[in-house]
Amino acid sequence: MFLSRRDPAAPNGDSGRSGLLSRLRRGLERTRAGLTEKLSALVLGRRAIDAELLEEIETVLLTADVGVEATRDILARLTAQVARRELGDAEALYRALREDMIAVLRPAAIPLTVPAPGEGTHVILVVGVNGAGKTTTIGKLAHRLRAEGRSVMMAAGDTFRAAAVEQLQRWGERVQAPVIAQQTGADSASVVYDALQAARARRVDVLLADTAGRLHTREPLMEELKKVRRVLAKVDPTAPHEVLLVLDAGTGQNALSQARHFQSAVQVTGLALTKLDGTAKGGIVFAIARELGLPIHFIGIGEGVEDLRPFDAEAFVDALLEH
Repeated sequence: MFLSRRDPAAPNGDSGRSGLLSRLRRGLERTRAGLTEKLSALVLGRRAIDAELLEEIETVLLTADVGVEATRDILARLTAQVARRELGDAEALYRALREDMIAVLRPAAIPLTVPAPGEGTHVILVVGVNGAGKTTTIGKLAHRLRAEGRSVMMAAGDTFRAAAVEQLQRWGERVQAPVIAQQTGADSASVVYDALQAARARRVDVLLADTAGRLHTREPLMEELKKVRRVLAKVDPTAPHEVLLVLDAGTGQNALSQARHFQSAVQVTGLALTKLDGTAKGGIVFAIARELGLPIHFIGIGEGVEDLRPFDAEAFVDALLEH
């Protein structure tokens, strides 16, 4: 299980909660500027906790891509607390807002679990649209797994883009994990099939299978992903054991549409939200948590190998709202 207070993949000096919050704050700086500073300006120093203030908070949340459903949940709790006169001042409102935001995220903060070393090859199929960061996520995830003492193999299933194979091979060298690849244009399902056979023969603990980026609205390309699933099942009827969908947080509400299409096609089991450091739309995490019902295993908050982080609801909200 990855999600723990002690992060085995974190660099020295960044293993405690204070280090995690520090990195999260830096990674979420653009979202903090767009969301937290506006909330602080509204709430802190405000004497009257009234309907007008709640409406202003609602507007801030919606413009930060928190989403209609998540915003509705947060405001319903706040409104009920105001009606019960439980929020006597702005600081109390701010604390309540923190708890209500955590309540939205907590059900989605489920760690990715991988069997202990030596219990067979665990297959993680990684999918997503072009440019979401799949290959980089695979490399960083391989680093985490290796840090936890597991052996890893990677499958270069993105055969449409030569640079993707080269990129994965560079990651393989960096994290000391073998990469199974074929020539550009080869059948993706064939590459992944060969990789799983090789991983089982070598008793590798985890196979991370890359796939070509594809628009979620292109049915023929989605059919290819279904084929990859079927081919894996021929080697191991239980594979893939995880289907990890990588979403670029910067796409905002479009990420929800992507997720629904992929879920329909290949039964996504969990999410990795990337590029949170490059967007002011980090509020999309709340919409995704509330509307998709899928575990958020990881968030990407920077370019470094250690910047793929297990998703922690409390740490995420604290990094956003600290004032």
